[in-house]
Amino acid sequence: MGNLARKLQQEHRNQPQKQIVQTPKKAKARNPWLSPGEKLLGLAFAGIVCFGAVNIVSNQAEIYGLNKAIQDTKVSIQEQERVNGDLEMQVSELSTYERIWEKAKELGLKLNENNVKVVQD
Repeated sequence: MGNLARKLQQEHRNQPQKQIVQTPKKAKARNPWLSPGEKLLGLAFAGIVCFGAVNIVSNQAEIYGLNKAIQDTKVSIQEQERVNGDLEMQVSELSTYERIWEKAKELGLKLNENNVKVVQD
């Protein structure tokens, strides 16, 4: 038996040892959170939202400019109306009958009742 034991021992030595080979774990195929089509749609939506926001802001800026121009025009109209009112007051003061009669006397004009025509409005 000794011979048999030695034989088994030699065979055991000559036999290549079984190495534990770890098979590489396959990486789990991660499903992306969003598919490429969804990413494209999201990008297009974000672009449209940004474009709309810029468009709204530019329209508001234009409206603000127009409102400012309208207010400036209203102020100039009120100022011109005040000037016109002052001028109308001066005209009414200067066109009184007494003042016209005094100016006519200064210029040497005399009242001739035969040449006077009455004009009514």
